[in-house]
Amino acid sequence: MKSSHLPLNALRAFEASARQLSFTRAGLELRVTQAAVSHQVKGLEETLGVQLFRRLPRGLALTDEGQALLPTIAASFERIRATLDRFEDGRFREVITVGVVGTFATGWLLSRLKAFERSHPYIDLRLLTNNNRVDIAGEGLDFAIRFGDGLWHGTEATRLFAAPLTPMCAAKIASRLRRPTDLKRETLLRSYRQDEWHRWFTEAGIAVPAIKGVIFDSSVTMAEVAARGGGVALLPACMFSHEMQAGRLVQPFKVEIVLGAYWLTSLRSKHPSAAMQAFKTWLLDSAAGKGRPST
Repeated sequence: MKSSHLPLNALRAFEASARQLSFTRAGLELRVTQAAVSHQVKGLEETLGVQLFRRLPRGLALTDEGQALLPTIAASFERIRATLDRFEDGRFREVITVGVVGTFATGWLLSRLKAFERSHPYIDLRLLTNNNRVDIAGEGLDFAIRFGDGLWHGTEATRLFAAPLTPMCAAKIASRLRRPTDLKRETLLRSYRQDEWHRWFTEAGIAVPAIKGVIFDSSVTMAEVAARGGGVALLPACMFSHEMQAGRLVQPFKVEIVLGAYWLTSLRSKHPSAAMQAFKTWLLDSAAGKGRPST
């Protein structure tokens, strides 16, 4: 059977009959007669040279061949329905899938999404948060926003802004911190990047103490533990401005270290769509201070 002569009506009749296990109910769904559905299915069976249903006294049962065909046909019609649903007022709604490190999502991006939606009403964003470990190709992402040095194999990376790390903690703990050496008496919360505290103490000009304790794979989780008085976390203060304004987190010292920046990354092999280009332009403008958070 040539693909240019696909019997679409017959395939639709088969899919509906397979779900309903009845030509009569399939006919009611498709708004045609039971006889029309039966005729379409019989024609498909003759075209394929196999029997798709066993006709029973009361209803239908799929044969092995019918069982094999159904998932592909059902998925294909669902994709068609989903695509048609993306047309609105004569325009096509494009979808962009973006992987975002959780700290950036909660600390910066989410407050600006309404602004993006207002300026780009025909682009639908799908956000997948992660802990900065992401596989763009494997996860089917158009973009990934992550923290680091911008050097990821096979990707094009555009710098958004730096995010210096500094100690942050609850006000109760901050009240007993007079100088950086006082941190040696506190519980120091650690991320999976194990050299961060070492780099900070070196920048502060004091000896690095022994650092033990729980290791976190998320700065958001670590910040919440710190806000609850569980210790002192090394965090990008610019991502926790709301917590600082609310008094949940305090920055006891001005010493900061820059270990990387946030970057917008995509596969070099992927040709950017118009929607991708629009999102990139909006994100870069917002990162440069040209866009405002939603209110």
